[in-house]
Amino acid sequence: MPTSISERLRARASQEGFSGIRIASADAGPEQGERLRSFLEKSYHGEMDWLAETAERRVAPRALWPEARSAIMLAMSYGQGLDAFERLERKSQGVISVYALNRDYHDVVKGKLKKIATWFASATKSEVKVFVDTAPLMEKPLAHRAGLGWQGKHTNLVSRELGSWFFIGTILTDRALPKDDAETDHCGSCRACLDICPTKAFPAPYQLDARRCISYLTIEHKGHIDREFRKPMGNRIYGCDDCLAVCPWNKFASEASEAKLRAREDLVAPGLDDLAQLDDAGFRKLFVGSPVKRLGRDRFVRNVLIAIGNSGNADFIPVAQHLLGDASPLVRAMAVWALRQLMPHDDFRHARDKHEMTEPDLTVKAEWSSP
Repeated sequence: MPTSISERLRARASQEGFSGIRIASADAGPEQGERLRSFLEKSYHGEMDWLAETAERRVAPRALWPEARSAIMLAMSYGQGLDAFERLERKSQGVISVYALNRDYHDVVKGKLKKIATWFASATKSEVKVFVDTAPLMEKPLAHRAGLGWQGKHTNLVSRELGSWFFIGTILTDRALPKDDAETDHCGSCRACLDICPTKAFPAPYQLDARRCISYLTIEHKGHIDREFRKPMGNRIYGCDDCLAVCPWNKFASEASEAKLRAREDLVAPGLDDLAQLDDAGFRKLFVGSPVKRLGRDRFVRNVLIAIGNSGNADFIPVAQHLLGDASPLVRAMAVWALRQLMPHDDFRHARDKHEMTEPDLTVKAEWSSP
C-alpha cells in the first residue's frame, strides 16, 4: 500500500488513466523567459497575440499564482497505432491530426485532473489549481524540469517511456512536495523531426517558426493561406503530425486507454468531397465535442479545398465549382485555387471568364488572375 502523499498521488493518477506523473517545484527555470522572449522577438508566434500579451505571467508559475509551491505534471497517452505517413498517401481523404480524432482533450484531461486535485486537496488540506494548455503556463518546460520528458528539437515533449503521443496536464498546489529529477536531452545527433517538416518550420534545432507550421496554418491562422504553403500541406486538413510521427522514441508510445480519446472511425480517413460540402450545421454536427469545431466551418472548408487541389482527383471539380458561389471569401478563394490545380487550362480559363468579373472580393479576384 502506498503510504506517502506522493505515492498515493501517483497511484491515484494511474487509476484515472494517466501514463506518467512527475513533480517539479513551482519556481521558474532561468531559461524559460529567455526562450520565450527570443520566440516573440522573432515574431515566430504569428497571429497568436495572447502569447505576447501574457508573456510576463508565462515565465513562472508563481507569476500566475504566487502561493504555488509545487507543480504536479501528468501525461495521458493518446496514441492510436495509426501509420501517419500511410494516411498522407490517401490523397482523396483528409488527414486530421491524431490528437483531434475524437473528443477535445482539454475537456477529457481537465475532468480527470479535477478528480485528482479534489482528492489531493481533501487529503492534504492544500489549495490546488488545474491547467490543460489554456492558461498562461509553460507546461513543456515545467514537465521537462519535473522529469516527465525533455523538449526535443521539434520543441515538443519527448519521453523515453511514452514517446511523444501524450497530453500534458498540470496541478499547481501550495503544498511543497518532494520534487523529481529533471530529464536530460536524449535527442543526440538525430534531426529526423527537423528534416521531415514539409514547410521548413524549424529555423534551427529547438526553434519553431509557427508562421510556417502546418498545425498553425490550418488551426490558428484566420486568413488566406499563402501560396508557398499550399502544396506542402498535401491532404492535411487539421494539424500535422510529421515531426512527432518520425521520432524514433515513439516506438515506446502507447495507445490511448481513455475511450473518449480513441479515434472515431469516421474521422480517420474522411472523404474530401463529403467534407467540402458541409454547411455550418453539418460541420457542427460532425465535430460536436471535437477540437476541430473551434475552427468554424469556413476555415475548415478552406483547408479541405487546399487538400482537394492537391489530390489530383478530377472527380472533385464539381464540388470546387459549387463552392465558387460560397458566402465566405476564404472558401471561394481556395475553390479557385483548387480548380486551377485540377482543371485543364482551357476549362479553367472559361471558368475564370465567367466568375472573375462578378467577384466582389479583391483577394479572390487575385486568385483568379494569379499564375
